[in-house]
This record gives sequence, C-alpha cells and structure tokens, in this order.
Amino acid sequence: MKELELMKLEAKNLAGMQPPPQFYDRFAPELAFSKELFFDHPLVVRCAEDVLPFLADDYGHGIDHAKKVSVEAGAIALAEARPWGMDQARHLCLLAQLSGLQHDICRLEPEHALRGAEVSFQILANFPLTDRDKEMIAFAIRNHEAFRPRENSSDHQEEMLAACLYDADKFRWGPDNFGTTLWEICDYEEWCMREILAKFPEGVERIRGISNTFRTEVGKTFGPEFIELGLHLGNRLYSVLQRHCPSQGRAMSATN
Repeated sequence: MKELELMKLEAKNLAGMQPPPQFYDRFAPELAFSKELFFDHPLVVRCAEDVLPFLADDYGHGIDHAKKVSVEAGAIALAEARPWGMDQARHLCLLAQLSGLQHDICRLEPEHALRGAEVSFQILANFPLTDRDKEMIAFAIRNHEAFRPRENSSDHQEEMLAACLYDADKFRWGPDNFGTTLWEICDYEEWCMREILAKFPEGVERIRGISNTFRTEVGKTFGPEFIELGLHLGNRLYSVLQRHCPSQGRAMSATN
C-alpha cells in the first residue's frame, strides 16, 4: 500500500480515538432539529441538489463538508437567535443551512468567497425567499474566509448569519482537517510525503491562529476545543510523517 494511503488510514484511526468536542453534547437538541431540517425542508433539499455540480469533492470541500457546515451553522443559529423568538431562530437556521451548502461552490476559483456569493444569487433566483434573505446569504458567503478583511453590516441578523457560517466552517479546521480534508487535498495536488512534511509546520501554525477568531458566543466558547483537538491530532501525525521521511525530519529539526 502506498505511504499516503497508510497515512490516511493512520489519520482516520487516530481521529476516531479522540473524544468528540463538547459542542455536540451541549447542543444536541439544536443539532437534532437542524439535521432534520437539512433532510426534510424542501428548500434545503432543492439547494443541496442544485449545488452538487459546483462542489469540489476531490478537494476536501464537497457535499460532506457542506453538509457538516450547514447542519452545525443551523444549530449555532438556533442557539444564538433564541432570544429573538423561535420563528426567527428557525428562519435563521434555514438561511444558515442554505449558506452552508453554497459557501464553497467556487472553492477552486480565485477569490472563491466573492465568486461564490455572486453565484448564490443565480442558484437562489427562483427560490421563494425575500431579496433580503438572498442578500444575507450572499453576505455570509462573502465573509466566511479566515484571515481576510471582512465587511461590517448594520443589520444584526445579517451579521449573526455570517458569524454562524464562519464558526461552523472553522469547526472543520479541527479534527476534520487532519482526519480527512488534508489528505484529500494532498491527493488532488499530488504532493509526495516529503512535500507534505515540508508544508506541515506552517499549516499547523495557520490552524492555531483560528482559535481567537470565532465570532458567535457559541463559537468563542466551544470552537477553541475543536482547534485544540485538531492540533493534537496534527502533532501526532507529524511525528508519523517524520518517521516516514526521517532525513527531512532531521533537517527541519536542525533549522528550528
């Protein structure tokens, strides 16, 4: 078996041994409602079908990624918007899911967030949503990238929707990143083991920087644990990579 395939298995096994983040227990009711909405609401089902041709399954940002972001963004929206009343909270949950499904539809294009927001208007053109709903979704998609300048909005619900999408997407920078996404990207880019090892430390530091960028109260409270679990997994995998490429590992250690 190729070394990269062995690394994928090792990553999957190590990820499976980790405890789940506390978010999943604390917000189990919201997650259950959001998951049911994802599979049953006609607009979400329709959107999921419409975005399939746009998603980069072989780059780690396909339908599985979109589903996780959608369901968890919806759950965060339910929790954060509860003070506004359940009708508004449920509507924000719906918009969060539609945003989650579309946030990476242009993932392989330059300025993918801006381009994705533009394409979202085309996808949602005939959906029975208000113009404001569509603008809110586009705003969230435009502003879901980390370490980039972001727009401010005077519309509190628009800001909240964008924050829910951002936090759910950045939850994926935890165990998901090192368990699956990284290796799908490596396959797509055709990186060899030495290239992966060389890029690993910079990638780990980039992920470490996410911890203090969460935007909702839910994200600020529970998001850092996702990142810590991801970093723990990443450090273990880095040790495995060094064993596969010992000469490069020693050379990198000597320069640090």
